[in-house]
Amino acid sequence: MRGGGLSLNYNHLVQAAIYRNISPELARFLHDRGFLYGKRAFKLFTFSRLLGPYRVKGGRIFFDGEVSLYVSSCVERFIKEIANSMVKRGGLFLGDSEWEVIGLEFPRRPEISNEVKIRMLSPMTVYSTLSTPDLKKKTYYYSPYEKEFRKLIDSNAKKKHLISHNKDIKSSLTIRPLKVREVVLMYKDTVVKGWLGFFTLKGPKTLIETVYDVGLGSKNPQGFGMFEVLKK
Repeated sequence: MRGGGLSLNYNHLVQAAIYRNISPELARFLHDRGFLYGKRAFKLFTFSRLLGPYRVKGGRIFFDGEVSLYVSSCVERFIKEIANSMVKRGGLFLGDSEWEVIGLEFPRRPEISNEVKIRMLSPMTVYSTLSTPDLKKKTYYYSPYEKEFRKLIDSNAKKKHLISHNKDIKSSLTIRPLKVREVVLMYKDTVVKGWLGFFTLKGPKTLIETVYDVGLGSKNPQGFGMFEVLKK
């Protein structure tokens, strides 16, 4: 893609563009309902950061040359509709600017084993909503070095697997940070803390494949939790 400058916190612009490039029926389903697990709703898609050389000026990010955006989902209809729409329109509106689509690719699924090294293409985040002593709600974002981080990643992955495969899985997914850094972003008016860098995932192959398709951790449809599997 090629285009102009954007706000540094552009996740919501990419998400809106994705919804505009699927049918109104599917967009309403994902936005208003999603795939249910108890009281929780999962959208089962995620996307990367905009990837390419850039510079920052006046609180905006400007990309120099071509930019790549990866979108992933286990829902075949979702991917087909986005691809067809991109081909027909030849452009993507991000905010008030139109970005030219100059190519569309479907990368081959990487070789996934029971233990893989991954690199985050968008920040991974997990959190809990806690109550303060004065009974106010507070969001706490976990670090990869806290045991709650690992527990929530595993629990979240199993829920996604059950929804997408209609099959429960008992074995756990473990995650270990290798070289990581914290990033703080704004999604609309909400502060989100996440982690970029390299991790090791270990667990059932089918569970790793599930999170490869739909993202690790929370807030996947807002542009969090997408990763690539590195070659051995």
